[in-house]
Amino acid sequence: MPDRTTPDTGPRRTRTTALWALPPVAALALVFLYPLALVVRQSLTPESGGGPSTTPYTTVLAATSFQDALANTVLIAAGATLGALLLGLLLSLVIAFVPFPGGRALARFIDIFLAFPSFLITLALLFLYGTVGIANGLWTDLTGATHGPLDFLHTPWGVLLAEVTYFTPFVMRPLLAAFAQVETAQLEVAGSLGARPGRIVRTVILPEALPSLAAGGALVLVMCLNEFGIVLFTGAKNVVTLPMLVYTKAILDGDYTGACVVAVINIALSAALYALYRTVMARTAGTATRRKPARQPAAAHHTTAANTPAPAPVPALATGGADRARP
Repeated sequence: MPDRTTPDTGPRRTRTTALWALPPVAALALVFLYPLALVVRQSLTPESGGGPSTTPYTTVLAATSFQDALANTVLIAAGATLGALLLGLLLSLVIAFVPFPGGRALARFIDIFLAFPSFLITLALLFLYGTVGIANGLWTDLTGATHGPLDFLHTPWGVLLAEVTYFTPFVMRPLLAAFAQVETAQLEVAGSLGARPGRIVRTVILPEALPSLAAGGALVLVMCLNEFGIVLFTGAKNVVTLPMLVYTKAILDGDYTGACVVAVINIALSAALYALYRTVMARTAGTATRRKPARQPAAAHHTTAANTPAPAPVPALATGGADRARP
């Protein structure tokens, strides 16, 4: 039974919580929601004037430039995500389970790489594989040719290479954290029973890493969908994505209504993919909780993805598997 001599603090606590939440909500509305509302309103305002109308959306959706930009965005984002997943999985397996000098330092470098801007990677690729880059320069010096053989960075393949290079560490970081939780004893037992490295990866390692792999892929897909700097710095004039189309309509053509329409569509696609990413992350957390042993050492509860070292190398993976156990 409640104590009638004690005043009810429920309403007072609710009012206090609302007062504390009011400043950040007001700041969020002023900085983000209000400009977004202006963009949505402008996208519904025809150039000829008048009240709100869906005519700008009909015009933009029927335009060939928008359809091509949407196709380029989806294809490049899907291709870059697939490439980052494959390359990130391979590199993470090597760093986590194959012993080589500097492996731990390379794992630490992944954290630093995440802070690099995307245009920096693009400039590095231009220095290496550009028309006047190092690779073409070596070719012309050796053969005496006037032009080098590499001229693909200004094509969709160049954009794809730059995005795969930049976004691969975003897949590797959660994978390395997942591999650090794999029990070394399981790998040693599988190797002692005669399982080869490929089978160990398929049956022991990948089931534990699939949730992290899916979460990393969803995150990379969202980021590739909104990537602007890589496409701009590669100079691929024939590669127009949705962010590039917004830039072209707003800055070069002065079509602010059309730019707002494309921006709203891009925001809707990003929000849908972000919802997918959150769903994958929630399922990842649930899977990790169900698979977590009932009793663990105290130190394991303080392990985080940022400071977790790679697991110790497993001889079964490094040498191709142990001898089969006797019956």
